[in-house]
Amino acid sequence: MSYKFTVMTQEEAEDIAFNWHYDDEYSFYDMEADQEDLDEFLNQEKRGTLSFSVTKEKDLIGFLSINRIDDKTLDIALGMRPDLTGLRKGEGFLRKCIDFLNTEYEPLKITLSVATFNKRAIKVYKKVGFIGVQTFMQETNGSTFEFLKMEYKY
Repeated sequence: MSYKFTVMTQEEAEDIAFNWHYDDEYSFYDMEADQEDLDEFLNQEKRGTLSFSVTKEKDLIGFLSINRIDDKTLDIALGMRPDLTGLRKGEGFLRKCIDFLNTEYEPLKITLSVATFNKRAIKVYKKVGFIGVQTFMQETNGSTFEFLKMEYKY
């Protein structure tokens, strides 16, 4: 079965926000870890039509959020359901997300940001074709963390 991308419903946003909890240091990515991020994710108006639920065989497996930087640049945020992480499913998921973006939006550039401690995700991003372009510090989850900005190379 193939992956399906649909505009995220409020019910799906609440499921992800309140029921998806990651283990150990990856709990950093729990939506409830940062009130501002949680509020934004749960706000249907702010999500608009650029946050997608990703399903496979009708099973919610992930999400993809898009921020249009300009006509041809998309900055994305994505996540997989916690029980699917660490099982070598990330590369296939990410490739399907990129296929979707290319089909629907035809970007010239795709960027994302990842916490530098998340070596597992960085490895997947690099394998699929992203390269690190800069690091930066960002306040989130009650502290300041280093992030890596990555860009997809066509």
